[in-house]
Amino acid sequence: MTVREHISGSIGASGGQPTRPWLMVFGALFVCAWSGNQFSPLLLMYRDVEHYSSATVTLFLGVYVAGLAPALVIAGAVSDHQGRRPLMIAGVAFGLLGSLLLAFDEFGQIPIILGRLFAGMSVGTAMTVGTSWLKELSVAPHDARADAGAGARRASLAFTLGSALGALIAGCIAQWGPYPQILPFLIHITVSVPFLWMLRRPPETVTAGPPAPMLTRLRVTSVRHRRFVRVVMICGPWLFIACGLSYGYQPVLLADAAGGMGLAYATLLSVIALGSGALIQPVARRIDSHSSARGLVVALLTLVAGLAVMILAVSTENLLVGAAASVVLGSGFGIGLVSGLMEVQRIAPPHELAKLTGVFYAVAYTGFAAPTILAALTPPFTTIELLLILATLLMVSLAVVLSASRKHLPSHD
Repeated sequence: MTVREHISGSIGASGGQPTRPWLMVFGALFVCAWSGNQFSPLLLMYRDVEHYSSATVTLFLGVYVAGLAPALVIAGAVSDHQGRRPLMIAGVAFGLLGSLLLAFDEFGQIPIILGRLFAGMSVGTAMTVGTSWLKELSVAPHDARADAGAGARRASLAFTLGSALGALIAGCIAQWGPYPQILPFLIHITVSVPFLWMLRRPPETVTAGPPAPMLTRLRVTSVRHRRFVRVVMICGPWLFIACGLSYGYQPVLLADAAGGMGLAYATLLSVIALGSGALIQPVARRIDSHSSARGLVVALLTLVAGLAVMILAVSTENLLVGAAASVVLGSGFGIGLVSGLMEVQRIAPPHELAKLTGVFYAVAYTGFAAPTILAALTPPFTTIELLLILATLLMVSLAVVLSASRKHLPSHD
């Protein structure tokens, strides 16, 4: 089947309801993830070429989180009451506006700060609303052939592939291409605009409820579920700690070994880690279990191995070993993200699915603070000492998840 035939079959031959409506939501989540991660490989450019201070570059990162965190909480709560479509369209629009502002960086810091804020809002909205909508469109009657874990896998795949492609395109243009401050964002805008129209086609899966106070909408009773607290929340931060270490911290630690190709190496590690996270997901589906936290246990074990390889890479200043560490860390991230989302979808009642998904991502995203914390502690500690301490904490988390692996299963509550 050709690509054109596949797309036309997905949209519907007669212009009616699409036969694979989840594909359009998948694409929208993909471009939103792209908007968030396209900035990451450009940090060295803003520091070394645009001559922004390290403090200013850190501010650019912090502003992204300032947009992301509220969106993770608020967008899910609103969509659980008012529907998925309007919030997902808003998520794509936030990403478009963010890229447009970032393309005007010649006017100073303000467009960059606002652009990063809107990019964070885009990713936060898409991760909660898009993940929930994909799950709801990946069951009968919308997709009778999908298995129980299809929604979680599709959401995880859209996020990892979008993040990887955003980093790849921006990083390659910044290292070798023309107009690195403008062209990556124009490409993203071009790809994203069609989804403002395409998102009108998938069926809405949430019926708008009666008006309710915002505090009532934000309440998530399932966040107190023992399995969420004792299993999912323990594992969550380690997923993005793995990402932060792999393509946020490693390029800094191996910058001398990379020399003038530091930006390209940082881009390579991003693509390797996120690509590995995407490729491992068919395996993650088979590892996940309804009767235990096997998927999360395997994810944490994989991250222990990845951290060991990273310690070797930093000790030897070997770029190839650093790339291998990104493969292992990215694989652990991919397994953990799929398994974590499947745990959330088993725990959350339908009316709290987006809200609990948002809480899961918010907890997981705290892991991105790890490189900043490690850098602040160097000195008095050495990098190797800090990584060994981190490995110890990771093994403690693994033991906690193992001890609760078969406890507090949703079907047994």
